[in-house]
Amino acid sequence: AMLLGVLWPLTFPLAVLIIGNRQLGLFILMHDAAHGLLHPNRRVNDLVCRWLCSSSLGEYRPYHLQHHRFVQQAEDPDLVLSAPFPITRASLRRKVWRDLSGQTFYKQRIGPFFAEFKTIRSPLERQSQELVRGRRFLIGNALGFAVFAAAGWWWVWLLMWLLPMATWLPLITRIRNIAEHALIGSNQPDPLRQARTTHAGWIERALLAPYWVNYHAEHHLFTQLSCWQLPKAHALLQLKGRTAEMVIEPGYASMLRLATSR
Repeated sequence: AMLLGVLWPLTFPLAVLIIGNRQLGLFILMHDAAHGLLHPNRRVNDLVCRWLCSSSLGEYRPYHLQHHRFVQQAEDPDLVLSAPFPITRASLRRKVWRDLSGQTFYKQRIGPFFAEFKTIRSPLERQSQELVRGRRFLIGNALGFAVFAAAGWWWVWLLMWLLPMATWLPLITRIRNIAEHALIGSNQPDPLRQARTTHAGWIERALLAPYWVNYHAEHHLFTQLSCWQLPKAHALLQLKGRTAEMVIEPGYASMLRLATSR
């Protein structure tokens, strides 16, 4: 996609969307790693995640497993993402603007690092998790920029990696979070109705739903299935007539209409 955007500038907007979607794909793989699904050996699994996804599982794994244990309950750490819905269309438009303008990216990735950096009083405080994450993010992107700059293509890194990360990635991450649990009942005892599956065509898969992330109900039902096995799980549930009991939307457009029905 980077090459596409460089050789044919008219395709640049499409390249940004595709690359942002691939960046979300790295997070989906990191999510699978939190369940130990990238490799049967836990140490190898975590090492692959660190190098493939540039992410450590130290904080994310216990956070995410708590989400599965208490899904849509008061103890669910992700409940804050779904609790406000439904919202108004005007509210969604404001959120979309914050995402596409880079405000969400700055708030989540840049702001916390510099805010904590200003409060450092001792060398020990430099090892705080927020600073470690911030340093890893900044150093990783600085190295990527240096490689491209050495080849005389510094602007490619800015336009084809950082720009998608700062704009399209926050938006599709938000859409993903809305799709998975918004308007799902609290304290839902039926495991078939604790998460939503959203059907995705090839355009949606290419631009906002990588690695079968749209099969979220199936993921909650079968947490030890890798992402690529989820479509088969959905087909088997359909064969047994269980999908009629599940929360399923025909597409992301209909899901967003439902989420903005206030």
